Amino acid sequence: MNLRGLFLIVALALAQVAGAASRFTGPWNVAALQATPKAEWGGRTNLLQQVYYEGEPFNGKPTRIFAYYARPAEGNGPFPAMVLVHGGGGKAFSAWAEHWARRGYCAIAMDLSGNGPAGRLTDGGPDQGDGSKFREFTDADAKEMWTYHAVAAVLRGHSLLAALPEVDKGRIGVTGISWGGYLTCIVAGIDDRLKVAVPVYGCGFLHENSVWLEPRFAMMTAELRDRWVSYFDPSKYLPGVACPILFLNGSNDFAYPMDSYKKCYQLVAERLRKVSVKIKLPHGHIWTFGEVDQFVDSHLRAGPPLASLTGMKLAGDSVTTQVTASVAVTKAEFHFTTDSGPWQKRNWQTLPAQLADGLVTAKLPVQRPLVCYLSVTDSRGIAVSTQHEELSVTK
Repeated sequence: MNLRGLFLIVALALAQVAGAASRFTGPWNVAALQATPKAEWGGRTNLLQQVYYEGEPFNGKPTRIFAYYARPAEGNGPFPAMVLVHGGGGKAFSAWAEHWARRGYCAIAMDLSGNGPAGRLTDGGPDQGDGSKFREFTDADAKEMWTYHAVAAVLRGHSLLAALPEVDKGRIGVTGISWGGYLTCIVAGIDDRLKVAVPVYGCGFLHENSVWLEPRFAMMTAELRDRWVSYFDPSKYLPGVACPILFLNGSNDFAYPMDSYKKCYQLVAERLRKVSVKIKLPHGHIWTFGEVDQFVDSHLRAGPPLASLTGMKLAGDSVTTQVTASVAVTKAEFHFTTDSGPWQKRNWQTLPAQLADGLVTAKLPVQRPLVCYLSVTDSRGIAVSTQHEELSVTK
């Protein structure tokens, strides 16, 4: 090895050490949560197996977390694996774990509401109602809060997966939906073992704009709001993300609006992130988005990557982005709204964009204010987007 090569290796190692040292981990003892938890396994039925594993103490008492574990029907591995994080009103979804097992992954889908398969556990953690998430708390009892327990449960679920002989511990990712996406943003920022992450809908900056702004944050004292944000808003943890991450959301999401969403993904290094914003994407416990599957495959199974777009550039009365893709791009589109007011109520329009020689171009409408972004879709139906831009100056 020549001197230049040695220098690059040393520089990369120092950068990784510096990144780990600067990562903010909040109230979580990440090293302890990365140890294999005690677990009680049930019998296997087809692809599925029930498991209970240890959680964090709650009100001074030990807790257990219920989960479904699934593995592929054939083969001994080692398989890649996924940690599956449900949202509000959700549970440990066996069908979600089976979805990944059928795709050649091991998967764990845990319950984050203190429930088992038949209802409330006597030794479960806090429930996940808004009253639990946003209640008054002090620094001394931050570890009694729902977010603290939920994040710890996700990390321990990862640790349980990583200890299984059929799992390749170097190929484990996480995805979460809604509140699970919110948790995924935190987990991806503090768990340096992850190789890929996909938060669906969920994001941070909830205190600046979200469905909880008026009913929850506006009712808090300034002291309580600042404390909640400092401990539990994903904006504090996203700068620590060191794995590839896909942010998937809808243009009119009722809970996580596009302004807070953009501020969140901009906290992650541009080389690591991809964005897919779909017009009026339905919000729910939906785990069949092709973008999620293919993005994970590209990083855990050497599948073809999603297309890459450069930042959208304004040139006169047009916007452009450069596209790089290993799978043929079949459609380019320009999305825009001239509405203002709540993001959830804005009417979006979509027009075809020109695609030639790897350059996507669209002409800007004359109306202002204007919010717009570009997207491309490949032959698999997988879409990626630029970040949206807001133009407010009258031409």
